[in-house]
Amino acid sequence: MYQKTVADNGLRIVTSNMPHIHSVSISIFVGAGSRYEPAEQAGISHFVEHLLFKGTKQRATTKEISEAIEGIGGVLNGGTDKELTVYWTKVARPHFRIGLDVLADMIRGSKFDPVEVEKERQVIIEEINMSMDSPQQRVNMLIDEVIWPDQALGREVAGSKETVSTLTTQALRGYWGGQYIPGNTVVSVAGDISHDEAVAYISDIFDDWSGASGDTPTAWIPVRDEQDEPRLLMEFRETEQAHLCIALRGVSNSDPDRFAFDLLNIVLGEGMSSRLFLELRERRGLAYDVHSYGSHFFDSGSLTIYAGVEPKNIEAAIVVILDELSRFKAEDVPEQELVKAKEMGKGRLMIRMEDTKSVSGWMGSQELLTGEIKTVDEVVSIVDAITCDDVRRVAQKLFHSDGLSLAIVGPVSDDGRLQKLLTL
Repeated sequence: MYQKTVADNGLRIVTSNMPHIHSVSISIFVGAGSRYEPAEQAGISHFVEHLLFKGTKQRATTKEISEAIEGIGGVLNGGTDKELTVYWTKVARPHFRIGLDVLADMIRGSKFDPVEVEKERQVIIEEINMSMDSPQQRVNMLIDEVIWPDQALGREVAGSKETVSTLTTQALRGYWGGQYIPGNTVVSVAGDISHDEAVAYISDIFDDWSGASGDTPTAWIPVRDEQDEPRLLMEFRETEQAHLCIALRGVSNSDPDRFAFDLLNIVLGEGMSSRLFLELRERRGLAYDVHSYGSHFFDSGSLTIYAGVEPKNIEAAIVVILDELSRFKAEDVPEQELVKAKEMGKGRLMIRMEDTKSVSGWMGSQELLTGEIKTVDEVVSIVDAITCDDVRRVAQKLFHSDGLSLAIVGPVSDDGRLQKLLTL
């Protein structure tokens, strides 16, 4: 269960009391990410996130910030995604106030020192270089470009070396000032602390926080859904494996079918008993790593399948994957298989919720992205009610040839053969 308070300045505070747990996790979520960025500023949300660890008025250096948390045995980190940025810390219960103070100091008091901006610019470019050097990471970047070409949702969160190189200190500070305001922020706390105590501490630190008069944050950029035929994008590399991603459009965060969609994904490609793992790896020996994952966004979503295969086997692997997708449309998932998938999904969720960090993230992300927090029990009830008919109906709605996308990184060229395989 959770409790929620909205402060006078618009800051949302959500908490979950977890008695007998020795830690407290604090997550601060901000409506900032690659979906909020114009093309020429791609990567600015991620750049700002990096800079908030580089020194504040109270703690002048990265070392002072990290020592404040590590010196009490805590953990501090952050991350940027397409629709949110999060900063979090996990500390022992007696150090809750210190953890909160460090996060608040970073969010509100970062210096944006021009010298540190230039250093971190190079760090981010190296981060981009590292991703580009990994074929598996690269193909997962490419598939988003194929699904959502020339638009914000399809761009890499870190941006490109070209855009990161041109972002000025003034632009970074301006974006921070516009997005990092109370009404665009959620503070989520989980651990052995009462709602009233957490709110009192948070109010003491954040009550005087306000954006500039009349400021409203930049809104996220809606998706353009223009796909009417299968798409293929290839990047030739002299690698031992060919890395491929096959994707289809999915459902949004708010779609009633999202839980049936997630259940379908578990059956398809999550774990060593999934259909893809058993068929591609165990029965045919075509891949070492094969899996699928679903993504949900404000107004769109995707189902993505990854496999790394010997280049000569890429056609065979594609055919097997598409056959498995077609099965969902042609026949019901057997009841026993559906029950196993339900128990797997519910079990993993329940296990995660024993950790204060996971609970804090669960609440805060839902509140920021949807404005509604579903409890674990509510999700379990929804999953239990899903039928074989629901899964088949979702597959029939989403799985069609016109919506297929394929990205490949490796020593593979196409003379039209691969494009012709893309049919469901």
